Amino acid sequence: MITLTRVYKAYPKGVFALRDVSLHVAKGEFVFLTGHSGAGKSTVLRMVYVGDLPTEGEVRVAGRATHAFRPRDIPKLRRRLGIVFQDFRLLEDRTAEENVAFALEVTGVRRDTVGPKVARVLAQVGLAAKARAFPHELSGGEQQRVAIARALVNDPFVLLADEPTGNLDERATRGVFQLLREINANGTAVVMATHDLDLVREANYRTIELEAGAVVFDSGVDDADVAGAPA
Repeated sequence: MITLTRVYKAYPKGVFALRDVSLHVAKGEFVFLTGHSGAGKSTVLRMVYVGDLPTEGEVRVAGRATHAFRPRDIPKLRRRLGIVFQDFRLLEDRTAEENVAFALEVTGVRRDTVGPKVARVLAQVGLAAKARAFPHELSGGEQQRVAIARALVNDPFVLLADEPTGNLDERATRGVFQLLREINANGTAVVMATHDLDLVREANYRTIELEAGAVVFDSGVDDADVAGAPA
């Protein structure tokens, strides 16, 4: 479903964001990406949604190599992905339901299908009663739930979550994490970048640790496979 093969990402002045990263995410899997700030977690996610391209190596998403995507293909791919960020990225002048509906409207879906789809995902994230609330009327945890609903409304095959609990208190963090677990239990793959090791320890999900742009641990493969990967 998602495969990175010997991926490098270099920036000017010899700065590497990724170094020889190889990994595979299977259908329906839940995967943590861990590591300190700057380890390469967000860069891996950007590779998946084609926010960036590798300097070397290959990234394949849903069977296609990202370097072969034409510019017009990228929005089509992103409609099949759910993407959640740390900072919510909600439209402040739109209600919760309008924020979620916007994700459908830009894809040109039939207008008579928008309302039922929006109501379904807001109920799924526990915000049916807050559908007409504006972002400033919602807590941080509720705003992130709206962002998750927006990511889910197009029925993605994978949800990419980049530090989704980074701006939340402990209670909201637990609620959002439980929601992501439920989404995964319903069949959607989840790739979650996080530095919250308490969440990682409490869940028996595959963990990939990055350090200085390289994979140093992957609980889904033997340690020897990671340590012995060719340079």
